[in-house]
Amino acid sequence: MSLSTSVIVDRLRSAGCVFAEEEAEILRASAGSADELELMVSQRADGLPLEQVVGWAEFHGLRILVDPGVFVPRRRSEFLVDTAIARPAATPGVVVDLCCGSGALGLATAAAIPGAELHAADLDPVAAACARRNVEPAGGRVYQGDLFAPLPDGLRGRIDILICNAPYVPTDEIAYMPPEARDHEARMALDGGGDGLAVLRRACGEAPGWLVPGGFLIVETSERQARSMAAAMTTAGLAPQVHSDEETGATVVTGTRP
Repeated sequence: MSLSTSVIVDRLRSAGCVFAEEEAEILRASAGSADELELMVSQRADGLPLEQVVGWAEFHGLRILVDPGVFVPRRRSEFLVDTAIARPAATPGVVVDLCCGSGALGLATAAAIPGAELHAADLDPVAAACARRNVEPAGGRVYQGDLFAPLPDGLRGRIDILICNAPYVPTDEIAYMPPEARDHEARMALDGGGDGLAVLRRACGEAPGWLVPGGFLIVETSERQARSMAAAMTTAGLAPQVHSDEETGATVVTGTRP
């Protein structure tokens, strides 16, 4: 006999799931059998992120496949996508998503720009494999490697929108993250170094050589990191702008190549 919704809700609540009712419905709809439902409920109660349990996440109106261990796209990152597509790019041509994880941000951005050419890359081979399952069916290409290193040289000077949702959590603060992220997402997807901006500074330093004039780099940070990130963009020769969303608490910094 399949677990009832009320039993699932009780088990999820006991495990500390805040949105137990909504999650119970998603688990029931996603399970193909009573045994699979039992397994999925147990995994979720043990702390595995819901998106990794069911294998997908809703993001910016898209269903994104999420494999075990891959960074789960955050709803607050939809603000990055909204900011990217609201800014006029030099042309509606090339979108590149570095540190792409599942590929959600680049895919959502390119989906909103008719005719966009999408490329994505991640250092983690598990994430790159997951991104291929999302990006390649949409006509994009995915590479495995560190930041710009795996990108084809033909993209130099051609990128209109450069997304880099690199890790920005300071190393010492990872211990205080929710267990769902800390225990079930790759460390390299979370750890941003001493002040959280180590990877983003590297990306910022190389970005101008890859952007078209008028193209822009767009990154997510915390509110307290935004000024430092804007300063790094200025040093790299980009014109920075900080964008904030009061509803989600998201902070995004853009840097435009003159």
